Amino acid sequence: MKIQIINGPNLNLLGRREPSIYGDSSFERYLSALRAQFPDVQIDYFQSNVEGELINQLQAVGFDCDGVVLNAGGYSHTSIALHDCIRAIAAPVIEVHISNLYQREAFRHQSMLSSVCQGVIVGLGLPGYGLAVEALVNRKRQAK
Repeated sequence: MKIQIINGPNLNLLGRREPSIYGDSSFERYLSALRAQFPDVQIDYFQSNVEGELINQLQAVGFDCDGVVLNAGGYSHTSIALHDCIRAIAAPVIEVHISNLYQREAFRHQSMLSSVCQGVIVGLGLPGYGLAVEALVNRKRQAK
């Protein structure tokens, strides 16, 4: 099984960016633990601060992988282009947010992506990525 994790803008700063909201671990450190948790799953990782690069990556993997875990960061609230891309690809996408968007600014309460994703995980910190991977693994098992 192959799962692609895609992180959007500013998530390259995890561990240094607002630790009271996002924690003090880098994503790379967390990714090692996540891969150990799912040894039978190939977990690939991509991060970009550029919307078009996120779309390019979704298109590149969206017909060949078994699922995508997407944290589009601030683009979640603004990007019709990402919405359209998710609709266009075959792979199921689970939207993840580290923080609880509903405890934050009102403009973060609306996602342009949620309606085209298989599920949404919000506010559980980095372990939310693991829950998304688990959901995709279970979805694949049930499809067999």
